[in-house]
Parts: sequence; C-alpha cells; structure tokens
Amino acid sequence: MRGSRRIVLLAIVIAGVWAAFYLDLAPGQLIPRETGWKVAREFFSAAIRPAAVDESGLGVSLWGRAAKGAWLTVVFAATSMSLALVLGLVFGLLASATIWELEDSGSNGWRHSFRRFVAPVLYTTARAFIALLRSVHELLWATLFLAAVGLSDATAVLAIAIPYGGTLAKVFSEMIDEAPRGAAHALIGAGASTTRAFFAALLPLALPDMAAYSFYRFECAIRSAAILGFFGIQTLGSFIVQSFELNLYREVWTYLYVLFALVLIVDWWSGLLRRRLVAA
Repeated sequence: MRGSRRIVLLAIVIAGVWAAFYLDLAPGQLIPRETGWKVAREFFSAAIRPAAVDESGLGVSLWGRAAKGAWLTVVFAATSMSLALVLGLVFGLLASATIWELEDSGSNGWRHSFRRFVAPVLYTTARAFIALLRSVHELLWATLFLAAVGLSDATAVLAIAIPYGGTLAKVFSEMIDEAPRGAAHALIGAGASTTRAFFAALLPLALPDMAAYSFYRFECAIRSAAILGFFGIQTLGSFIVQSFELNLYREVWTYLYVLFALVLIVDWWSGLLRRRLVAA
C-alpha cells in the first residue's frame, strides 16, 4: 500500500515538473514591473483606510451600498441553492446504487424485470447527466447563458444552480450508498416494500450529512454569486470591479471588507448548523 502511494506521489511530482517545463514557467514571471509595484503599493495601502463615502464626490454612503450588494449576493446564492437542492435530491436518488439494489424476496414479475433491465439504464443515465452538470464551471455556464439569453438575474441563478446541482447529486448519492443498510434490510425482511424501507430506514441515516454538506455548498454559492458580479450581475462583485476599474482602491477595500464579513458570518452560521445536525 505504501509503495502504491509513493508511486502515485512520484507520478504527481513528475507530471507537475513536466507541466511547468511545457508551459515555460519561471519564478521571474511572478515579479511585477515598476508600474506593477506602484499599483500594488497603492492598492494595499488603501486597505488601512477604506472609504466610508463615494469617492466620486457625490457623498453617497458606501456602507449602505455595500450592504445592499451583500443582501443581493445572499439572495442570488439562496435562490441558486434552492434550485440546486431540487436537482441534487432528484438525481442523487437516481444515481444511488443502493436504491436500485434493495429488493425484497417477494419481488417478481414486472418489478424484477424493471430492476434488471430498466434500473441500470436509469442509473447510468443519471450518473452521466450529473457528471455533465458538474464538469462545466459556473463561470462558463454564465458565459453560455449570457451569449444565449443576455444579462439577467436568471442567468446568474442558473449558472450557479446547474453545476452545484450536479455536485450535490454526486455527493448525495455517495452518502446514501455509504449509509448502513441493516435497518432497511430488517424492514424488508419484515414485509415492508423496498421503497418504504429506503425512505423510512436508510435515507434518514444519510440526511444529516446531506444537510451539512448543503450548508457548506451555500457558503461556496455566496462566493460564486459575488464573482458573477464581474459579469454585471448586481452583487458585491459588480461594485468591486466598477471601483477597481476607476482606481478607487479605498472603495474596493470597503466592498472587500463587507464580503469578508459576509463570508465569516455565513461560515459561522452554517458551521454551527452542521455541528448540530451531525451530532443529532
């Protein structure tokens, strides 16, 4: 086992070195030029004195604008996660091997034929579909939707929901497959149907972990929603890019601090809920 791990690690190192040579990477490329050092000094020096009001001279409170951007970021993330959860639950169940493998002793006729011939097709199709959903990053989904339907709130929601739904479906299916099956088999042995045994004895065992992972993905959705602001969606990211393009670095740091605070609050809240769910 240790020898296999060493071989894998050695292969990773060799692949990394080969990739560096192939891309012609060099440490000197990380050193900025004189203009780059100037921009970096201006940007990081602004971190100690973030702007409280609009630097354009209008006197608009930036904290109020940042709070609005944070709220919209949460709204986009929550809406996207709601849709992603529906996709994740439906296709997570279809992509679970357990739900197709459970079978009572009295199963015959069309039920037996369904499990033997139709179930493998549904399982394979579901696994392939969720692989497709999660293999494309949300930024690429956003680009595709922007080209197809233009800039809209639905573009941002779908760009996050589709890959997140695929990821949730994959993880949910694995959590269900890893759940103990003893109670489900006991119910089936007592005469319960496989469907009732699955939803009454097996799925509840996986639900705490599924819920905990969903809260973690909500944290990720917050960051994804902020990043989609770079496409023009009215989240914190849009305010950050607008101020950065105008070299208003103090404003940039105001929005960044609000984003940091938002992520920390959501991380604390979701972490608290995750611990309670897992411990329950």
